[in-house]
Amino acid sequence: MEANLSQLITDWLPLAAAMIATGVVAGVLAGLLGVGGGIVIVPVFYFVLQSTGVPQASAMLVATATSLLVIIPTSLSSIRAHHKRGNVDWALVKRWAPWMIIGVIGGSQTALLIDGVMVSGVFGVIAILVALNMLFRAKSPPLAQQLPAPAGQGVMAGSIGFFSVMIGIGGGTLGVPTLTSCNYPSHRAVGTAAVFGLLISLPGAITMLLAQTPSDAPAGMLGLVNLPGAIAIIPLTVLLAPVGAWLGSKLDAVVLKKLFAVFLCVSGGRMLIQVLGA
Repeated sequence: MEANLSQLITDWLPLAAAMIATGVVAGVLAGLLGVGGGIVIVPVFYFVLQSTGVPQASAMLVATATSLLVIIPTSLSSIRAHHKRGNVDWALVKRWAPWMIIGVIGGSQTALLIDGVMVSGVFGVIAILVALNMLFRAKSPPLAQQLPAPAGQGVMAGSIGFFSVMIGIGGGTLGVPTLTSCNYPSHRAVGTAAVFGLLISLPGAITMLLAQTPSDAPAGMLGLVNLPGAIAIIPLTVLLAPVGAWLGSKLDAVVLKKLFAVFLCVSGGRMLIQVLGA
């Protein structure tokens, strides 16, 4: 009995520490930098899972799938808050939703078909592009004066859904810069992208929950989702986001954004290096 208990503690302690570390870092960074969703959760959980012995390919699939489940409740909370402020463009959501869901279906199936190492490579590229956009285009004029014709908007929506679900991120990371690049008001872009997060995470998480669990995945799996990880991360991100927001109010916002961009570059770069070395 004592031997079994000791073995259980040995097996679960590193994973539990990894889950707690992910929730703490993601929560503080979300509040500190005004970001959230998978762009923080995925790289943190990805690297801490590897530190507990989970292979790179499985660590990426588990991190992205778990992130999608975590995004569901956080996006619901965000939608409610932005809707109260009138910042959600529901007409745009209705136009984009069918194309985005088609993209989500395609992206989730692609993620299951390709190796997890390739998924980490896609995340690395997108993370670096997002970081460069934050560093060099923060005060640049929009690329277009308005959104394109309906066909072009369909391509935009489908692409956001495809790439976001593949790498386990919400709607804001790609949705906000896409909309603002077309001269769309930033506050409306943020509020509308919160709905994108639900359109991406809900079908994506369901797909991942039904997927086959890798043999080298950590304990507590349902499909590709690590349920103990999600249960640990969700409350910690909620509880610690205000702490990060308080820290953010004491520090320089411009410097923080640059630091986050560096964080993305380092995380994305490490992923790409691992892909090239795999």
